[in-house]
Amino acid sequence: MLLAAGRGERMRPLTDTTPKPLLTVQGQPLLHWQLQALQAAGVGQVVINTAWLGAQISAHFSNVFTHRGLTHPHRPLLISYSHEAVDFGAALGTAGGIARALPQLGPVFWLAAGDVFTPDFVFDPAAVQSFVASGQLAHLWLVPNPAHHPRGDFGLSAQGLALNLPAQDPAPRYTYSSIALLRAALFAPPWCAIAAGNPGGVNAALAPLLRRAMDQHRVGASLYTGRWTDVGTPERLALLNERY
Repeated sequence: MLLAAGRGERMRPLTDTTPKPLLTVQGQPLLHWQLQALQAAGVGQVVINTAWLGAQISAHFSNVFTHRGLTHPHRPLLISYSHEAVDFGAALGTAGGIARALPQLGPVFWLAAGDVFTPDFVFDPAAVQSFVASGQLAHLWLVPNPAHHPRGDFGLSAQGLALNLPAQDPAPRYTYSSIALLRAALFAPPWCAIAAGNPGGVNAALAPLLRRAMDQHRVGASLYTGRWTDVGTPERLALLNERY
């Protein structure tokens, strides 16, 4: 699942007329880079949730994605959409959006943000196999803390578990990259109270669910040190286009 529903307030005025996932880095929309990486990894289907200017996203990518620049032939990537603004008038938050799209997803699925630039990340099938075998509810990829988020989000144990550290804990924290492997079971009781498919349009964040699962040692994590940018401001977008 690719998250593409946000308004992108900090990116204004760029996002007044263009949804943030369609802003371009090196001539390609941000969302294109994630779709390209998923297709290169052999993923066959993706769900994109939309809200703000969502019709532009579905019009741009339609229902089939094929990146012709891949070294070896890969099967096309089939795209379906969860149009939250059409259904409920606004975005539903990360957990609410995932719960809404859950009927289109499998029991285990990748999650990535459509507005994060990670050109080196590989959606490795071996990581999926390892996650399935682990029995964990989630596996997060963490990154070193960027300047705009110095405190980070979660700890990382020597055993590869994500840690919900108390505020006063001096242990190192890392920033959640917005890339994860998730199990659909995380969006059911006791972790999540939203009804299957989110028919009521409940708006909910993902972090509280993850923290509940972390407290029960059910969330793994890895440190990712490749190129990663949360494209949250026009200045960061401009820097990306100058640098790469």
